[in-house]
Amino acid sequence: MSGRIHATAIIDKSAEIAKDVHVGPFAIVGPGCVVGPGSVLQARATLQENVKLGSKVIVGIGSVLGGDPQDLKFKGEVTWVEVGDNTTIREYVTVNRGTSYSFKTTVGANCFLMSYSHLAHDCHVGNGVIMSNATQLAGHVTVEDHVIISGVCAVHQFVKIGRHAFIGGMSRVQKDVPPFVKAVGSPIKLYGLNTVGLQRRGFSDEVIVELKKAYRLFFRSELNVSQALERAAAELKPFDEVKSLISFVETSGRGVTV
Repeated sequence: MSGRIHATAIIDKSAEIAKDVHVGPFAIVGPGCVVGPGSVLQARATLQENVKLGSKVIVGIGSVLGGDPQDLKFKGEVTWVEVGDNTTIREYVTVNRGTSYSFKTTVGANCFLMSYSHLAHDCHVGNGVIMSNATQLAGHVTVEDHVIISGVCAVHQFVKIGRHAFIGGMSRVQKDVPPFVKAVGSPIKLYGLNTVGLQRRGFSDEVIVELKKAYRLFFRSELNVSQALERAAAELKPFDEVKSLISFVETSGRGVTV
């Protein structure tokens, strides 16, 4: 399939666009941008500067990727936005470039960012992530693989959301959310293991049982973290998923949601 570039689109001379890319009316591809094969830029989509899109990426109507970071410390450093293969970005999404902190903002492969969502500077979103409408990530947020964030959520800067977590709608996420759990509220609270999500992703019953035991030890007992770690080492089977949950709790920078 050959590409189509609408006559009203504006393409910077330094941009690199694969031959089969579709660029819609009034779309803008700015300096330093790279658009991979099979990608689509819909009407009025803007890649402002230094944006790298993988293959088969869709950028929806009016979305703006690669805008300057909204950070007063930014002094014009060369920074980037990178988006992985097969990711869909719907209408009016904004993704800012990084700062000198990490020099890029990244979105993984096979993600779905719904309308009006926002990724601030130095956010790092993993693979298979779904962000529902009007979700807002402040700067330096990390979202690990296969997280689902429901609509109208606000995530505080430097927060980390662990893999396979589910965040309910209209939540205010001010602390780290462990992997494999459900969380919702303002302020956010944990509401058990994300059992349905884990089953859908093919986790075995044995792993889910051990994760439930770990959840009870760390988040629904009277034990402090040190005591819970001792009990976990003695009582839980050492599945990689259990180790991941324990490591997340041990290394949390902002403190863990409970």
